[in-house]
Amino acid sequence: MKQIQSFVIAEFTNPSGEIVFRVTGWLDGKRIRKNFATRREAEAERQVLEIQSLQAESGVRTAVTRLADDQLHEAESVFRRLQGRPHGLSFYVDFALVNYREPVTQKRLTEAVAEFLVLKEHEREQDILSEPYLTRVRRDLQRLLKHFPGATVAELTGVRLLGYFEARQATHKTFNNRRGVVSTFLKFALQRDWIAENPLTKIPARRIRRRRGCATTFTAEEAAGLMAFVEEHHCAAVPFFALCLFAGIRPCLRTGEIFRLQPEHVKLDANLIHIDGEVSKVREMRNVTIQPNLAAWLRAYPLQEFPILPTNLQHIREKVAEKYPLAHDIMRHTFISMFVAKYRSLGEAALQAGNSESIIRGHYLEMKSAAEGEKFFGIFPKKAAPAQAVAAVIRLSPQGRSAA
Repeated sequence: MKQIQSFVIAEFTNPSGEIVFRVTGWLDGKRIRKNFATRREAEAERQVLEIQSLQAESGVRTAVTRLADDQLHEAESVFRRLQGRPHGLSFYVDFALVNYREPVTQKRLTEAVAEFLVLKEHEREQDILSEPYLTRVRRDLQRLLKHFPGATVAELTGVRLLGYFEARQATHKTFNNRRGVVSTFLKFALQRDWIAENPLTKIPARRIRRRRGCATTFTAEEAAGLMAFVEEHHCAAVPFFALCLFAGIRPCLRTGEIFRLQPEHVKLDANLIHIDGEVSKVREMRNVTIQPNLAAWLRAYPLQEFPILPTNLQHIREKVAEKYPLAHDIMRHTFISMFVAKYRSLGEAALQAGNSESIIRGHYLEMKSAAEGEKFFGIFPKKAAPAQAVAAVIRLSPQGRSAA
């Protein structure tokens, strides 16, 4: 780079005898000579000329502006960031002014989630929410915090949340589950002015096409083999598998109904299992009729001697799953489909399972034949002969209720 030459100020006497202050130097190869009545004016001109000389070498130029120095620096920085973009600065500023709303409070996501969970725990104490739902909410929000470390609630934009919902090639059901929990949380945040608007209004839930009879189930033969294997090798867990398979109790070991079911809920003398609001996943009470084969299993392996959840159940379940894949709720799905096949009553199946008739019709109807349903409910333990077991319990009517 060429060294920038300085402009000098010197006193000069005009031909008229007047003393002036002359600024001299070179600019773009041209000699500059200007006279001023005062040194102050000459000094101002010298500074302007030196800036112009600097601009010629560096590309910087002067301009009259109302912007402060920090505003000029920010403007220059923004223009550098916009190089190569299809639109100018005004376009992006207009877009931000239309779409961005400054929240009243910049709330850190970790703090917001903590406050939200306090509210949900209070609702659980008021018996508004179920413990399984609250557990799921806690788990999903911890995943959200891990995905957005150090973020504020206002930074959860639609684009960023869409990436979270779709992470790890999520299925439509997983997408909707994640969206549902986050939607509830963001409504809470909106009420507290942590966000100006809910970004999920532009992210609809995914449509899921459900096929009739899509539930995964065991065949009657597989169910018989499963119970025979458990009875022979893991008899301590017989009540657990019998209740899940022959009564449709939700089997999850963390949040399922079987986790909260107590021996007093199983009333063999009354021939029913009472699922109260504390046990039920959907917080609704129901009674499940004890089928003759289930009664035989529970009499052969009484709950007073064989706990519903033995201490080594997780290990036993893993061993059983090596031989008989225990997909999520497969035992419950098997019970419902077999019940519908044998008794041909959607309404009764809905009452027994704690589902709606539309769910039963859409997922379990025509999955099994009547003969297979009979075979399924004819699976008895080796420890007690089927004839003895049937005689030991109250016989059932065709709809599965106790007969008088």
